[in-house]
Formats: sequence, structure tokens, C-alpha cells
Amino acid sequence: MTMQPMHNIPARGGIDYDESPFLAIWEITQSCDLACKHCRAAAQPIPHPDELTHEEGKALIDQIAGMQIPIFVFTGGDPLKRRDVFDLIRYAAGKGVQVAVTPSATPLLTREQIFKMKAAGVVRLGISLDGSCPEIHDAFRGLPGAWARTIQAIEWANEAGIPIQVHTTISRHNAHDLDNLCALFEKLAIVMWNVFFLVPVGRGQLDDLLNGEEFEQVFGKIYELSRRANFQIKTTEAMHYRRYLLQHNLEEKKMGHGHPGGRPQGAYEPGAPTSAATTRNMSWATRRVNDGKGFVFISHVGNVYPSGFLPIHAGNIRETPLAEIYRNAPIFKALRDTSRLEGKCGACEYKEICGGSRARSYALTGDPLAPEPCCIYQPKNWDPEREQTAEAFRQSQAAEPLVTL
Repeated sequence: MTMQPMHNIPARGGIDYDESPFLAIWEITQSCDLACKHCRAAAQPIPHPDELTHEEGKALIDQIAGMQIPIFVFTGGDPLKRRDVFDLIRYAAGKGVQVAVTPSATPLLTREQIFKMKAAGVVRLGISLDGSCPEIHDAFRGLPGAWARTIQAIEWANEAGIPIQVHTTISRHNAHDLDNLCALFEKLAIVMWNVFFLVPVGRGQLDDLLNGEEFEQVFGKIYELSRRANFQIKTTEAMHYRRYLLQHNLEEKKMGHGHPGGRPQGAYEPGAPTSAATTRNMSWATRRVNDGKGFVFISHVGNVYPSGFLPIHAGNIRETPLAEIYRNAPIFKALRDTSRLEGKCGACEYKEICGGSRARSYALTGDPLAPEPCCIYQPKNWDPEREQTAEAFRQSQAAEPLVTL
């Protein structure tokens, strides 16, 4: 069966995000031999005794196929710690489900295992690389030799013909290393660089989180790199990068009108020619996926969340079908309703394409609808003084809580 490469799937593909997500991630096990500093799952070496069984995993895959979700990711923990992972991949592929896998760079990730994943039907491999050198990456991952093993795994995946997507979690440990990382990825022939912005949950530490000004600086660097990289660059839990991207393309479009040569390379104008790099990266700005909005996360025990970084329990697939949870759970419906956004996020003219990281808002404030804590943009129609008055009034009311944790 011929699989469409995931990076070529249409921006929204006709998907109604109120009905079905663009991306579903299944944490097939919490077991992992690494001890990464920022680990969302706080993974442990031993599998959880109540993780979904093989038959329950197949039933979940049936639901994913029935909902026609374009991208389904097996994550962990370390998926290779689960003995039936290849059987589950084959079952999913047989159902027409496109499966990506994000293994950990441990001794389990051998050349043989990578080729077995390819044979089973994996369409993309997600590999984490958080530094351009062993000193940065291995300190991040808590295991000497992890960097070298990761590089070897990428080379094996290229040999096997599996497209590679590299995940980098940005924090104070490595924000200075982006140029070197990009140069390394150019040599490694990856197809996408997924830049994760830290959400301080699990082992993720608040002291490692960049502030709003530093976010903008990193956005500038990513924007610069995206204009010349030969691979796609997208962000995770930095929804306001879409605002940054559109702002700068609009600015360059205006500047282009005053130059004899027309639009500068990389400027975006609907209907006009664009550079390949700009086209690749603008497509992600129009997807509008956010926590609970085009995105769903299923834990190793079957709990369903708006994302792996937003630990508000919306139901369990052992009790309720995934589609019913995604469509009807109060937290999912609230997160898809931009009129519910509070503060400057609610007033922002970019809220339909951005909406802020709901996971980071929850992690720092306890409120998933609060303003994005790491965004410095001031919306045009936002009055801070009026907002303070409105907030005082809201707090004076005995409002029913949005969710029960």
C-alpha cells in the first residue's frame, strides 16, 4: 500500500476539528530507560501494570481508522519497550492508518529494529535531538552516549528509507544552539524539524522555561532558519509563532511594494509565487491545531487528554468511545471555542490561528483558558485596565468550574 507522506497532507484536508482531530498520539507505554530532564511522562523503566492490552490497542486503532485521523503517532515512554509494538504497527497499516513512531535512543533502537518498523508499515520516525553535540544532548537526556546513538539511528532510518522528523525541546539549556542544530540537520537529510517549546509538566522545570522576550528571539531565529533550510520547520506548544510568522510575512510583503525587485524572497502573499521554504512553513501556520483542537492524546492506560502536556482528564476509551470524548467532553469543547479565551488572548486578532498554548497556561496558572504566559504581543483592541476590572468581577462570581481534575 502506498502511503502519502505526512508532510504533504493538505493543511486542513477538509477536517472539521469539532468532529475529528488532525493528529492523535497514543502513549503506548510509559516505560523508558532514559531519564530526560524535561520528560512530560516522568517515564519509568517498568511498564505500568494497567496499560492498554494488545486487544484494547487494536480496538483503539479501529476507532482511529473510523474517525479517519490523518496522523497517528505511537509514543511513550519508549514504544520499543512494548513487546507487541510491531504487531500493532502492522495492524494499523492494514487498516489504512498512517503510523509514525517516536522511539527513544537507547540500546533497544538497533538497525534491525528500524528496518522491522519500516517493514511493519511505519511512515515516519520521530527522533529527539536536543543539542548539536554530545555535551548538550546527553546532559538533557540523562544518558551518556545518547547523542551518538541518536545520530546512528537517523543514519539507519535514512538507509531504511523512513522519513525522519527530529524533535528538539527548547529551554535555557539549548536555546543558544539553534544555528548549530540546523547545520547538523542539513547534513542528516531530515524532512522536518519539530521545535518543542517547554511546558513545565512532568520533569519539565519552571526555571528552564524561556520568558516572553526570549520566545520572540527564538522565533526570530527559527524564522531566519526556515527561509533557507531544506526541510520543514514547525513548532509545538508555541502557537504564537504563527502570529509572528504572519506578521513578518505581511511586513515583508509591504516592503516588497517599495522595491524595484518586488517582493523579497520568503515574503508571503496569497496567489503570488513564494519560495519553497516559505510555502512549506506557511502551511503549518494555517493548520490552526491547538491543544484539544485538532489534537488528542491517549495515555498508556486509556485516559484521553487535549494534549500530552495538558493533564485534564476528559474520559477513558475503556468506558467511552474516543470520538464521543473528543467531540463532547466539556474541556475539548471549551478549548475549541475561542470566545472562551480569557485576557489578551480573548481580545487578540490572531486568536483564530493562534490561541496560545493552553497547556502552558494551565501549567503556570491552573486555568487552561488563561492568556498565554510567554507571549508579549499586545492585541490592538485589548485594554489592560478594563481587563483587570473584568477579572475582578469574574472572581467575585461563584462560577461553576470548567473541569473536574
